[in-house]
Amino acid sequence: MQADAEVRLIPVREAGDVRMGKQLSPASREAAGQFPYLRVANVYEGRIDLSDVKAMGFSRAEREVYGVSPGDILLNEGQENLMMVGRSALYQGDPGIYCFQNTLIRFRPGPGVVPEYAQAVFVRWRARGVFAGIAEKTSISHLGGNRFGSLLFPLRPLREQRRIVDIIGAVSAQERAIETSIAKLRSVRQGALLASMAAIQSESPPAGWARIPLKDVVPTAEYGISEALDRDPQGVPVLRMNNLQDGRPELSEMRYSPAPVAKRLELRSGDVLFNRTNSIDHIGKSCIWRDELPMATFASYLVRINPDRSRLIPEYLVEWLMHPVIRQRVRSISTIAVQQVNVNPTRLRELEIDLPVDLEEQRRIVDFLHSCDEQIHDEQEELAKLRDLKQGLVDDLLSGEA
Repeated sequence: MQADAEVRLIPVREAGDVRMGKQLSPASREAAGQFPYLRVANVYEGRIDLSDVKAMGFSRAEREVYGVSPGDILLNEGQENLMMVGRSALYQGDPGIYCFQNTLIRFRPGPGVVPEYAQAVFVRWRARGVFAGIAEKTSISHLGGNRFGSLLFPLRPLREQRRIVDIIGAVSAQERAIETSIAKLRSVRQGALLASMAAIQSESPPAGWARIPLKDVVPTAEYGISEALDRDPQGVPVLRMNNLQDGRPELSEMRYSPAPVAKRLELRSGDVLFNRTNSIDHIGKSCIWRDELPMATFASYLVRINPDRSRLIPEYLVEWLMHPVIRQRVRSISTIAVQQVNVNPTRLRELEIDLPVDLEEQRRIVDFLHSCDEQIHDEQEELAKLRDLKQGLVDDLLSGEA
């Protein structure tokens, strides 16, 4: 690496053009010259999502001012989550296609700045809390164009910027390769799930399968606790809706009950949990408990629906609940409450389940799906290690920054 003496700290506004986008107004919604624009919802760290682009009125002159060109970096100006302020992505599409709203800040690098290098600096700043430290904190935290433009940018010689970008790019290529592998494995798993449970969409169950009301093999549905929860780990760990991920418990964001829990409401190995209430996207999330903690319970908006194991294994029940056709059926029986939907466990148990009569066949289906899960898990661990390595590498490369 070049000596730190070659690093000059200059205000961001001197390293390139800093501009806030156009403010959305009722008049702009109806104005002539409707033109697509990008907003906070389109800008994620390192990528721009163009699947949901809105339009408002932009005059020809405004398109010149607010147009997005290749090499521009868009940063989230305002976010409810303080640590998401300044999330950024490099625009690499064609010029003249999009403008941008004032929920974003556009940084257009000057001739002495490599765009990919600038974006690496901004990503590091957000990770280290630089943007959070200068944001104006109201109901929504705002980065502010002037505050952003006043930050001191570590300007290096172009050759050094390009070298840094090349090194980061090589690691990013490995990252994308693993992400592609994970996506393919997920696709294989989904195909296997659909193929192995094809009976769900058939007119009648095939030989060796039964189609029966769920209540015939799931005799009860049990609600969890209704205690107020806190973050004190001295209490009893409580699984909530967000702790149900891909059929397994996710324990990184736990809450705890300060009050004792009845013995019958403690989780036992093999318990199946079903999320009965929340937004429509989260209704029906399920998981199986495998004693991931010495002791835990579950919140009242989850229900425990354990099967009769002489006819249905818990793992098959969870896979059935996560099947896209069943998720849709669950949504169809949900009722709408204030800002959320709810599934009555009694109605859930009236749904018909298709299952192999032979428990060994149920296990065969589950075992293959779980082998896919293990491969996905291994790839995810590799990806996490690579991302940690990448973060450390970026910190080293940019360590001359003040």
